Amino acid sequence: MFTPRRKLLAISALLGSALIAAPVAAHATTAPAPTVETGAAAAVGLDDPAKKEIAMKIVSSAENSSLDWKAQYKYIEDIDDGRGYTAGIIGFCSGTGDMLDLVEHYTQIKPGNVLAKYLPALRKVDGSDSHAGLDPNFTKDWAKAAQDADFRKAQDHERDRVYFNPSVNQGKADGVGVLGQFIYYDAIVMHGDGGDSTSFRNIRKRALSKAKPPSQGGNETAYLNAFLDARVWAMKQEEAHSDTSRVDTAQRVFLKKGNLNLNTPLDWKVYGDSFHIG
Repeated sequence: MFTPRRKLLAISALLGSALIAAPVAAHATTAPAPTVETGAAAAVGLDDPAKKEIAMKIVSSAENSSLDWKAQYKYIEDIDDGRGYTAGIIGFCSGTGDMLDLVEHYTQIKPGNVLAKYLPALRKVDGSDSHAGLDPNFTKDWAKAAQDADFRKAQDHERDRVYFNPSVNQGKADGVGVLGQFIYYDAIVMHGDGGDSTSFRNIRKRALSKAKPPSQGGNETAYLNAFLDARVWAMKQEEAHSDTSRVDTAQRVFLKKGNLNLNTPLDWKVYGDSFHIG
């Protein structure tokens, strides 16, 4: 299944991943004042079950062109982005270590599972786009594993440990609400949190050079605009991520409407496709 994003990645790989030589300066843009939200509603975080479900659907709209994120446990393919196989609900990659961590965790909770035999190969291909030791049956076995509730729980566990919880915790520490926590989450899903200039932590650092978060007395909308400016800059550094519609026609839309609590109904577009959560 090639989704709009994955089509873009595959095409980009054929054209070559040209990096932009000169960074574009991030800048905070002005936006209408957000609706003031008080009381219990304002205290709700992205880790509230209903809000987390919304977050998963919005990310899935960009990653899989579908709101049905639970259908993605079985997903696996090489999208020719230099990261080997991409799979599961969050795009675990054989070349970036998170797929290895997932299969190791799955094997800890269920020794002898159908994917355990691939651990030596996953350790060897980590950091590359190689399929050595994985083909020809790894994709079939992944789909088979996805029928196992323990494997689905393992995917949930690694999603939360590596991506969801760190972004929500950082968002709360910075004093941003549900939307801001989601903006962090979507950034860490795409960029990871390594030491490179386009990682989540360095996107945040770039934003902090332009605006203060609420925890430091800053305006939430101005700060989130600065973060999204920095995110767009990071996306444009890699040809495969250069379509910034998941920011421009989704997250910016929510922010401009002052929907800092990510309340429904929500309407947005990603890569030209329209989505709605009632």
